[in-house]
Amino acid sequence: MKKIVISAMAAMAAAVLQAKNIYVSIESGKNKNDGTREAPLKNLWKALEVAETGDAIHLAGGTYPGKMKQGWFLMEKPVSIIGGYSSDFSERAPLKFRTLFQARNDSYVRGNGQGVLHMEFDKTPNAPKGVDFAIDGIIFDEGFANSYHATKGRPEGFETGMWLEGPAKNLEDKQVSPNRYMIYSATAGRVEGNLAIRNCAFVNGGNIAVNVNWFSGKVTIENCVFCNNRMVGASVACSKAVPMDGPSRPRAGWAPEVEWEFANNTVLFTWSRLNDLADMGFGIRGNTGVKASIHDNVIGLNVLTGFDNTKGVPSTKETKIDGNVFFLNRESDIQMTVSPSIAKVRVDDFEDLEGTDGIESIEDNESLASPEAFSGRINAQYLNAFLSMKYSESTKLDEGAANGLRGVLGLPLQGTVTTTCDMFANRYPLEDALKLFGAMDGKGAQVIR
Repeated sequence: MKKIVISAMAAMAAAVLQAKNIYVSIESGKNKNDGTREAPLKNLWKALEVAETGDAIHLAGGTYPGKMKQGWFLMEKPVSIIGGYSSDFSERAPLKFRTLFQARNDSYVRGNGQGVLHMEFDKTPNAPKGVDFAIDGIIFDEGFANSYHATKGRPEGFETGMWLEGPAKNLEDKQVSPNRYMIYSATAGRVEGNLAIRNCAFVNGGNIAVNVNWFSGKVTIENCVFCNNRMVGASVACSKAVPMDGPSRPRAGWAPEVEWEFANNTVLFTWSRLNDLADMGFGIRGNTGVKASIHDNVIGLNVLTGFDNTKGVPSTKETKIDGNVFFLNRESDIQMTVSPSIAKVRVDDFEDLEGTDGIESIEDNESLASPEAFSGRINAQYLNAFLSMKYSESTKLDEGAANGLRGVLGLPLQGTVTTTCDMFANRYPLEDALKLFGAMDGKGAQVIR
């Protein structure tokens, strides 16, 4: 047994020694280069093809379109992707030398990849263990890949009308909205270790911005901006089944195998699933089998709730929610299952949740005390339209013979339902989203250094 342990340690040490840095510049690189700082590759997809587990890919500023401009990237091995470098890689400043994943509607290929950055790791027990990698300094913006209505749900002065779910699309667009994640880790992957997502921006997403399914280890999401995404800003789930002693209790001695730290992020304007504003619209979502620490974030202006904890069995979660700033979430700041119903709670009443199944700590959270912190940071026109948004619904029944017969037989009548919403996930200006870094000292996303 000792020889096996020594051999395993030697293999891990060798992997670390062999790990390499790969440099990429969309502006000046060439794919026939060797990927050094002096001779960078041109495309990220090429670097991902040649990289090995543990390598680090460094990206100079520029817009990276994906292979054949498909608008997405496949990561099959856990490697770090670090953006925000100057053209010669002598300086790194992600908000100055912007590394953009910003697909265009007329060029991306629909149906390839569930995520803009799609992690599809080994699905066998031989998957790598002990990995430690990061996604750092990348700006994701789906605002020009989505399709938006030309006139419907378009407040005065807005760049676009409301976001359109496929198969509908603006007549001027080639594609319907992609409806994909920005970072996605597939459920079947069995890689064990640590993933960090730092200093990134996720803007105008047509689906959950970060949807990570992790087998075992720690996922850290810190110092990121989530602005104007649909359904959920960030969700981390454990892809292992929780052993249960009954329908509501995990097996004795069980402990979560996935740890999730969500710290110093700003999460604003998360929209519902559809423009009826009826479901979803969560800033953050808690999941079964995860030990989560949600702290020092700014969570506001989400269509339904800031933090949703209703998915799965509460007793299979261990959650700390401490030191966050909540404001103007439309229905509640937190919603969670408190048997036999769902509690929707504002920050002033968080004490009522102490001792609730799955909640380990809920301390020092507060409402936004100084709104002036966001003066010049939030797009005022967008904010005003969001706060004054109205939704209405009307039903028109078919008065023909079919409904006459249904009425005689006591069957439900059929008709059409027309919904009207002042706006829905309209494109948010990227420049304004990036101003959210550093809005509040110590809370939310800070200035990237």
